Amino acid sequence: MKYDGGNPPLRIGWFSTGRGIGSYGLFHSTFNSIRSGYLNAVVEFVFLNREVGQSEITDAFMKSIKKTGTPMVTLSSKFFKNNNGNLPWDKLREIYDKAVIEELKTYKIDIAVHAGYMLIAPILCKHYITINLHPDLPGETIGMWQQAVWNVIERKKIETGAMIHVSTAKVDRGPVLSYCKFPVRGKNYDHLWDEVRNYDTDKLKHKFGEELPLFSKIRQDGLARETSLLTETLFSIQMGEISLGNIKKSLDLTDRINRHL
Repeated sequence: MKYDGGNPPLRIGWFSTGRGIGSYGLFHSTFNSIRSGYLNAVVEFVFLNREVGQSEITDAFMKSIKKTGTPMVTLSSKFFKNNNGNLPWDKLREIYDKAVIEELKTYKIDIAVHAGYMLIAPILCKHYITINLHPDLPGETIGMWQQAVWNVIERKKIETGAMIHVSTAKVDRGPVLSYCKFPVRGKNYDHLWDEVRNYDTDKLKHKFGEELPLFSKIRQDGLARETSLLTETLFSIQMGEISLGNIKKSLDLTDRINRHL
């Protein structure tokens, strides 16, 4: 199914730090959905808070963005901090946001997508209608995806997932637009849980870290769903299933996401 609502394209501003495969996958999955005609949208720009030369991973992401022809804007938060007396980031956060808004003032967008954008951005979230992907279910872990995975293991959960929410000054606690769930028990998982039965989480972190097979499996299954969750959420926004101005309840997209797997 493709969008056929007759409305003008949804204008998207994309914000990322470009730290890893998750950021890469989210952007290119969305871009490909637009190119195929599934999404009636256009990415007006990609903003990164890193510049060329800071990270090989981010540099590769930048090269892939350029190949799509999407405008790219950068303002290194690291260099910004260095050039402002290395003040604590809580003293610079709002100043940096205002500098970003100034850099982007020529672009007109309907919605901002934070996909792997690793900065708390209170002024940006007020300036743009902003959505963010968070790798856990509503009401669960706040913060980095690594902590979300470790919490699944520590709390011995039976399921986890991902959500899209409106970004606010309260990190990972804005109104939830959509989510999807997946089980972390059953034939594909039980032997992995058996392997960690005699370890507490601190020992697992110290001995195995992110190479722990259970950790890797949870992350892999999460990544497999996150790209589709973002695409389907944007589709639901353009189809009117989700109203950013009147969020009454979260949309459970689990069944739709599973069809992509």
